[in-house]
Amino acid sequence: MLKSLYDWTMSLADHPKALWVLAIVAFVESSVFPIPPDVLMIPMILARPTRAWLIALVAMISSVLGGLAGYGIGHFFYEGVGQPILAALGKAEAMSAFNTRFNDFGFWAVLTAGITPFPYKVITIMSGWTAMPLGTFLATSILARGLRFFIVAALLRAFGEPVRVFIERRLGLVFTAFVVLLIGGFVLVRYL
Repeated sequence: MLKSLYDWTMSLADHPKALWVLAIVAFVESSVFPIPPDVLMIPMILARPTRAWLIALVAMISSVLGGLAGYGIGHFFYEGVGQPILAALGKAEAMSAFNTRFNDFGFWAVLTAGITPFPYKVITIMSGWTAMPLGTFLATSILARGLRFFIVAALLRAFGEPVRVFIERRLGLVFTAFVVLLIGGFVLVRYL
């Protein structure tokens, strides 16, 4: 099923309205869709490298807007269903403590999920669920998604096809290692 969904998404890259399709895919990927917009971005940029910045901008804006939709899903689902159930079970205090812990590291969670292959939609929904400050969520989403899409666009525009192979195979791992090292550095500085 995922393979056919991937193939369908790839076929959309050749569509005359590919930018609109990219916007829709980037939007829904941030809250429910399993295929990342990179699978459309990469062939679109390889086909028209002069439009790399426009393609990255469309992906970033749409993804952040989709992230806001995911935030809304988490916020309204929790408020309407989750919170009353937890209160009835006597777990409202435990949830409050979890929310505080998540929001203490919320910037890093959103940044990591926005850049790495970790599903961004999980963090967008959790951010709404834990009532992360919307400004923090929005600013971090813009930073993370901007970094992800503009770095991919810059590499593809400059180096083309060899970079596509690298991106598809290793860039997620490189970004993940970078974020782990960055967070590890902050933890070491804090506790040394």
